[in-house]
Amino acid sequence: MNEPEGLRFRRLNRPQIITDELQEPQYKGTSTYSGKVFRVILVTLGGCLILPLLVVFFLLESPIHPELLSLNEPPLMSGCYEANFKLREAERLFEDQLVGPESIANFGDVIYTGTADGKIVKIEGKSITVIARLGKPPCDGSREQEPSCGRPLGIRVGPNGTLFVADAYLGLFEVNPVTGEVTNLVSAGQMVGGRRLSFVNDLDVTQDGRKVYFTDSSSRWQRRDYLHLIMEATADGRVLEYDTETKDVTVLMENLRFANGIQLFPDEESVLVAETTMARIRRVHVSGLNKGGMDTFVDNLPGFPDNIRRSSSGGYWVAMSAVRPNPGFSMLDFLAQKPWIKKLIFKLFSQDMLMKFVPRYSLVIELQESGACMRSFHDPHGMVAAYVSEAHEHDGHLYLGSFRSPYLCKLDLSKV
Repeated sequence: MNEPEGLRFRRLNRPQIITDELQEPQYKGTSTYSGKVFRVILVTLGGCLILPLLVVFFLLESPIHPELLSLNEPPLMSGCYEANFKLREAERLFEDQLVGPESIANFGDVIYTGTADGKIVKIEGKSITVIARLGKPPCDGSREQEPSCGRPLGIRVGPNGTLFVADAYLGLFEVNPVTGEVTNLVSAGQMVGGRRLSFVNDLDVTQDGRKVYFTDSSSRWQRRDYLHLIMEATADGRVLEYDTETKDVTVLMENLRFANGIQLFPDEESVLVAETTMARIRRVHVSGLNKGGMDTFVDNLPGFPDNIRRSSSGGYWVAMSAVRPNPGFSMLDFLAQKPWIKKLIFKLFSQDMLMKFVPRYSLVIELQESGACMRSFHDPHGMVAAYVSEAHEHDGHLYLGSFRSPYLCKLDLSKV
């Protein structure tokens, strides 16, 4: 073997050092195949996730048709609205013995309220007595049975000692607390002013008992769909008048967004009405020179108002079960100008599921007769008083109603 041939032989048979660079060509085909499989799996999984969302977004019909809202930036939780824990000083009464005591009235030391299963009950000392049922049993307080069982909301004591009750599904009633006799004054479902009464909510009665003013929260949504009403921001709430002598029902004001609690002014020429969705209270003139007019009593509240009741100072108690934290994040304020997100949310989740995402924060404020804030009581996270719907003052105490909780609360005002 000559010199050139030997060199060539040694180059051909030189030992190879195994490195990543040498391995790559050896497995190139396998690596390419694995990459393709991975991409196919990734695209398939993405399609499985995205396709249902596209179907939901484009094909499923949303139960609500929300309107674009314009809300002011929530007021700062400072000064009169500064957060505290004063509602946690309240004691719970009759826990697990009554559910959803939305509104409260008293005749002397006897307390009256309505419950989620359609009962009107009397609370005297430590005992609870059922005095009437407005609907038809069986009733367990469930969403499905509400329309037939009835759902008592606003309750007032009239000048002759009888109870006036607003039932969300059944209408206006007068109840004799002694005999239990029930008289239907206005039937829900009837046409008034070209629209059906669908969500009778709160009421107040003049001192002579002649006129009953009440709210119909919506012609489109019932009470069991109240979250749909709030999120859709439907402007079909009304204030109506019932004349106990002529039996006439008259529409006094309309186009309100969730007309809720109602309270007569001392002169009985106007009523205050909570416009819940708009976080404000309107003043509707029901008699006198300004009859038929409306103005804003207080705007841009720190929460969404429910019932309004007189305070011993001459002002008003306003209950709120959901607030607009500032500083903080208010979901309802955020969604106000995003109707498409609202529609998508209601395509994906039920009302009961959505309620789990609503922060529990109870707030009661006392307003002066002018509408200025005097003081506020808070329970962040609703630890003691949850889902408050009304603050009713009696004998130095605030009785706190709730549209959902299985108890009443009683707050000693001398301690706060």
